[in-house]
Amino acid sequence: MAITIDTRPTVFGDRLVVTGSYEAGDTSIDLSSQLASIDAVTINPSAFQVTNIQDADPAGGSSFGITALKHLDFATFSGTTVTIAAGALGQTTKAGTFLAIGRRS
Repeated sequence: MAITIDTRPTVFGDRLVVTGSYEAGDTSIDLSSQLASIDAVTINPSAFQVTNIQDADPAGGSSFGITALKHLDFATFSGTTVTIAAGALGQTTKAGTFLAIGRRS
């Protein structure tokens, strides 16, 4: 787990924009050393999560092949912590970058 926070945040009045990156498998980013609270967050995963599902005809039981579904990881936040979750159950998060806007601490 390696969260990298850029060393030059941007300040707008009492708000701070914090950017950085996270590695595959990371699930949380603690911003308590920079922010008192988070107003918004966005993440940019480096790749899709791919889940293969088997299509079938429920009436005849015939298989129609495999469909690949693409999902992106997503983020939620509470207090000063960003939580990253995989886009599909049972998957590991992909590496990516983040941007958080919040009140300066």
